[in-house]
Amino acid sequence: MKRMSRPTAPLLTAAAVTLALGAAGCSGATNTLGGGKALNAADLRLTPTTAEATGRLDTVNWLLEDEPDSLDLDTQGTSAGRVVLTNVCERLYQLQPDMSVRPFLARKATRPDPTTLVLSLRDDVTFHDGAKMTADDVLWSLKRHADPDMEQADEFANVKKMAKTGPHEITVTFKQPDALFTKALAGDAGLVYHRSQVQAAGAEFGTPGRGDACSGPYELQSWKSGDSLTIRRSDSYWGSKPLTRQIVFRWAADSAFVNALTTGAADGGFAESPNIAAALAGRKGLTEHYGPSTASLALIPTERGGLKDPTIRRALSLALDRAGIAASGYGGLVQPWATPVGSGAWGYAKPAFAAAQRKLNAAAPARPDAAALAQAKKLVQAAGAPTEPIIIGTDASQGRTVIANAVRGALQRIGLVGQIKTVPTAQFEEFYSSQETRSEIDVLVGDWYISKSDPMGFYDNALSDSPNNWVGFKSRTYDSKVHQALRTLDDGARARIAIGVQQEFADAAVWIPVAQVPSVLVLKDGLTGPPASQAHLYYPWAAELGTEPKADPSHQPREKD
Repeated sequence: MKRMSRPTAPLLTAAAVTLALGAAGCSGATNTLGGGKALNAADLRLTPTTAEATGRLDTVNWLLEDEPDSLDLDTQGTSAGRVVLTNVCERLYQLQPDMSVRPFLARKATRPDPTTLVLSLRDDVTFHDGAKMTADDVLWSLKRHADPDMEQADEFANVKKMAKTGPHEITVTFKQPDALFTKALAGDAGLVYHRSQVQAAGAEFGTPGRGDACSGPYELQSWKSGDSLTIRRSDSYWGSKPLTRQIVFRWAADSAFVNALTTGAADGGFAESPNIAAALAGRKGLTEHYGPSTASLALIPTERGGLKDPTIRRALSLALDRAGIAASGYGGLVQPWATPVGSGAWGYAKPAFAAAQRKLNAAAPARPDAAALAQAKKLVQAAGAPTEPIIIGTDASQGRTVIANAVRGALQRIGLVGQIKTVPTAQFEEFYSSQETRSEIDVLVGDWYISKSDPMGFYDNALSDSPNNWVGFKSRTYDSKVHQALRTLDDGARARIAIGVQQEFADAAVWIPVAQVPSVLVLKDGLTGPPASQAHLYYPWAAELGTEPKADPSHQPREKD
């Protein structure tokens, strides 16, 4: 499970973007970043892909919401770094736009028994320096990811042994069956590096001025820290040739991001912040595409204990105006939701998960009616109202402020008292990492996403011994079901267990879900091709970027032959 990346720094960008700052004003009552078109989240159509591109381009200017800290995702795994690097580096498995996964640098995978995974590797892959990918490179990369000091080490906790068992074969042996490991290989745990290049770069690998040591459709061309980052099509790429020759990345936060796209200083970007996406909706010359994501907004009760009683938590959930939050806090872009993971987590068994979600959504109304409020008041009366105010932790950002006020209003409607504690954004981040800081609040206005397209990538966070189980939820049945699901290799069987797990999580109101957050792709009119889903963090989206089949791209820079 991961925090959603939310840039907080001021604008860091090159001159072309800087010139765009004053060109667009801010207006609109529901979005402080400027007036986008009013949206209704319930009407948003989430589609994994955009129309296939056919026309070539020379250079595209792309926006990130912040500058990557590093392009070594083992040491600094940020969303900005992934958006760039997923076009440069490839993985053993590949996350698809529809959030399913398939073998990629691994040609196929077999399981001779439940605790053994045999990866048969492609023999036609070359790195950007011309060297062939070998099983030794793959094994070395996996062991690097598994190092306890690296970001992906937890993905290998169940691995007993990894070994080269043939010229193009790696065998992974597990302590017990591991249903999510191949999904992790579609993420950063599956990145394959050219060992000698990484070793030669040493501690400087992933920093400006160093090469990429990868095999993807693009190569890292340059990185001018504080200014721009450029990737260029690899002419020696072993796979299909991208339509666009070069992508120049710059970065801008909040209104600067909106203005750069609105004025044409940038050609596209993935709007990770819902407020930015809402501000760009309906802007002339731009098209927004909404895709499935695992991201969600949720209320997370803390160890302090003001919401220790699950009955009170269920009452709060019934009284919460999720539809009002979506409209006032996020321009209608987020969708009221009753689980802590978005629909992008349904990488398999989609009909089963969708049916279960509809049932849970019905029990957590988007806008509470009189019957829901009456039920909530009865729950409070039965449990006994807390004697102290419930403290709600937030920062001053628009979305969180709206959620915090909605929580206080919901508490008031059911006879309880809520107080809002607003802290600077930098201090807000400490709530996630410091129990001492959380001792000041009863509930946190939180945002999360998971990197795996499987709901079970989230629900282990409510295990009795999980450090993310702040409220101290304990259930032997829940723990047993979670462990059973994580050992179940059959997708259909695992989905049935997962649906039971999420029902128990909802019944106990371990967290109080608020909304799912879609992935948002913003493109200048005439451009198309990349996936709109959260797969853009792990899938080579730039390789599919180009012009629309029937569009006249004369206003766009064409590729130089």
